[in-house]
Amino acid sequence: MPLHFGCKPVVFWVRHSLVIPKSHFTSLQETPSSVVAAMSSKLPLISSAVMKATGCDSFNLLVNNGAAAGQVIYHTHIHIIPRKASDCLWTSESLSRCPLKSDDAQKLADGIRENLSISNNIEDRKGQGSSLIVN
Repeated sequence: MPLHFGCKPVVFWVRHSLVIPKSHFTSLQETPSSVVAAMSSKLPLISSAVMKATGCDSFNLLVNNGAAAGQVIYHTHIHIIPRKASDCLWTSESLSRCPLKSDDAQKLADGIRENLSISNNIEDRKGQGSSLIVN
């Protein structure tokens, strides 16, 4: 039975598709960048086929990474969720935003840069360095 939230019944969740690597990785951050790149390279082709098969003209990509994010299958995968304007799922504005103060935003940006720098150094030592530039 389709879910209903005061709008048209939501049946698009059942029609969504997954892009799944053959090798097992429990989370996105454990998945090698080459595997993520291979998965991502298939998204335009597969999402077009999903949209045609479902009669939708839009879609969301979703990765639930970790229990707090709703991950229940601990094998890396990307959801392709077909969407229609009347589906009543969610929109980018469905969650209220709480703007960061300038100081808090700067601290967050600095923390991310520091962690990216550490990650890049580890990858470089493994011979898997990326072309990522952190400003």
